[in-house]
Amino acid sequence: MKKIQSKTIVFITGAYVSHACWDHWRSYFEELGYTTIAPPWLHKNADAATLRNRHPDAALAGVSLPDLLQYHIDIIKKLPEKPILIGHSFGGLMSQVILNKGYAAACIAIHAVPPQGVIPYEFAFLKSNTATLGYFTSLKKTFLMSFQKWQYAFTNGLPFDLQKSSYYELVTPESKRVARGGLGGAAHVDFSKEHEPLLLLAGTEDQCIPAHLCKRVFKHYQSKSSVTDYVEKDRNHFVLGLPTWKEDAAFIYNWIKQN
Repeated sequence: MKKIQSKTIVFITGAYVSHACWDHWRSYFEELGYTTIAPPWLHKNADAATLRNRHPDAALAGVSLPDLLQYHIDIIKKLPEKPILIGHSFGGLMSQVILNKGYAAACIAIHAVPPQGVIPYEFAFLKSNTATLGYFTSLKKTFLMSFQKWQYAFTNGLPFDLQKSSYYELVTPESKRVARGGLGGAAHVDFSKEHEPLLLLAGTEDQCIPAHLCKRVFKHYQSKSSVTDYVEKDRNHFVLGLPTWKEDAAFIYNWIKQN
């Protein structure tokens, strides 16, 4: 595979949160000479407080994973070059799918939801995410993560004040259709296909997407001629907003340069 030449980065946001989670990351990479965008999800182009006030939001509830993937692909197609994708959580899943379809110059999947075929059986994952699927509830209504679940799934181990402030700054309602889409064909990745460089990052303290699950995804990739790297660090799922975020951004920058 050729070296990464792209100077464009598309940050792909995960479920439950606002695209504002990338603000510091965008500034960091723009100072290094990259052009960056962090598109809000469909019907989530507002701050977190505004989106919570719309809950239950019928328009957002109608969004599916195929809708969301095509939306990001359409944005990417309009760029002057294939971008580097940096996705977190559900955004990490979408980044891998988009890479697999050939629309990216590289992909960094941070604590990513697994593609179809890697069945999550880890207890912490199920405890963190099963409610989002909304079984026995209306698909016409959005799901909103509680503060208690935020403490468990995203910000475990952090001071209460940071848990609380980050919840009100970032947490948004979510489409149950998108969550369910992660179990179906839209989340398919051909693990045997050659691909541009891929870095999978995992966190040993992550209870939403446990490192054990991320490692199982890494082991599914089979192309011997493609760069596929896996790294674990002592992070929880709030990795983008931890005091170590700049250290992680620098690690990703150096990985891009090396490849």
